[in-house]
Amino acid sequence: MSSAADLTGKVLRHERAIVAIGIALLAGLCWWYLAAGAGMEVEAMPHMAAQPPLGALITMWWLMMLAMMLPSAAPAILLYAQVRRQRGRESVVQPWIFAAGYALVWLAFSLAAGAIQSRVTFADPRLASVLLIAAGAYQLSPLKNACLRQCQSPARFLSRHWRPGVGGALRLGALHGAYCVGCCWMLMALLFVGGVMNFAWIAALTLIVGVEKLVPRGEWIGRAAGIALIGWGAFRLLS
Repeated sequence: MSSAADLTGKVLRHERAIVAIGIALLAGLCWWYLAAGAGMEVEAMPHMAAQPPLGALITMWWLMMLAMMLPSAAPAILLYAQVRRQRGRESVVQPWIFAAGYALVWLAFSLAAGAIQSRVTFADPRLASVLLIAAGAYQLSPLKNACLRQCQSPARFLSRHWRPGVGGALRLGALHGAYCVGCCWMLMALLFVGGVMNFAWIAALTLIVGVEKLVPRGEWIGRAAGIALIGWGAFRLLS
C-alpha cells in the first residue's frame, strides 16, 4: 500500500508537468495534421464540386481549433492542475476533465463551422470583404473585450466560477471555452476568407489569438488587428 501511495504522491507532485507535456503533445499532433495539408486535395481540384463528408469537415475543424486554441488555454488548465496539487486529489478532480469541457465547446463550434462550410461558398470576394470588416468591427466591440478579459485572467476566472466535482470541472472548462469562443469566433470565421487548411493563415490567426490572451496589454494588439482588418476589407470592396 505504501508503494502505491508513494507512486500516487509522485504523480500528483508532477501532475502539472505531465499536463503541460500532454497539452504540448496534443497541440503538436493537431499542428502536424494541419501541416500535412489534410483536406487540401479538395481545394487543389476545383473541378470537383463534391465537398468532403460532413463528419470529415467537423473533424478537420475540431483539430484545427484545438491546434489554434490549446496553447492560449494552457495557462488556465495548468493553473487548475496547480490548484489540484495544493488542495489534494480528493477535493479536486483531474485537470483533464476541465480540459475536456473546454474541448467540447470547440467541438460544438466545429459542428456549426463544418455545417456552414458544407452549404455555403465564400468564393464571392464581396462576401469575403464584408466578413473581414465584420471581424475587424467585432475586435473593437465591448463583447469581445468582456470575453477577452476572462481569458486573460485564469486565476480570477477559476476563483469566480469554481464548482466542485466532475460536473463542476466540466462546467468550468466549458464556461472557459465559451468565453474563448466569444472572444475568437469572428477571427476563426476568417478561415473562410484565407482558406480553410491554409497553414500560413491559420498560423497568423493563432499568433493574434495568443498575443491577445498571453501578452501584457495584448488587447491593444487585437484592436490594432481589428482596425487593419476593417481597412483591408474596405480596400477590397472599393477595388
